[in-house]
Amino acid sequence: MHERLETDRLVLRMFGNDDLDAYYAICSDVEVMEFIGQGKGMSRLDTWRQIAVMLGHWQLRGYGSWVIEEKQSGKLVGRVGFINPEGWPGLEIGWALSRSWWGFGYATEAARAALQYGFHTFGFSRVISLIHPENTRSIRVSERLGGVEDGETELLGMRVLIYAYSGLR
Repeated sequence: MHERLETDRLVLRMFGNDDLDAYYAICSDVEVMEFIGQGKGMSRLDTWRQIAVMLGHWQLRGYGSWVIEEKQSGKLVGRVGFINPEGWPGLEIGWALSRSWWGFGYATEAARAALQYGFHTFGFSRVISLIHPENTRSIRVSERLGGVEDGETELLGMRVLIYAYSGLR
């Protein structure tokens, strides 16, 4: 259940107890969180709860999110993976990276590995990303992954675009 994936530059692995400090640094950054969740930085407690939810998602759904770790430095640079909680508009792939790691292509590399795994191993036929219309960085990542704009919906009180992936590229 707790798969570990590797790319040329990254390791995707399960969250562990030692990841709280590094992940909190990401989740408390208002700029990183601008288009995620409620659009504001998270407290340390809420960050811990989010990790617990992501680990619980693996238990309940059999798939979920991974830590993105840079191979060379061993540093936690973000997270990527699948979410589909009760009431969600569909099976979503999402990502978040520390601001200091933006611009290196890590989100695209990690999400591509996760999508390939999802389509091949989990047997997913359609995955979506729910992206705020002003989040141009994530829209570019989605387009690099082959995402196609497929309408919009409301999520957590915000209008978001739906980008759909139906296969591998």
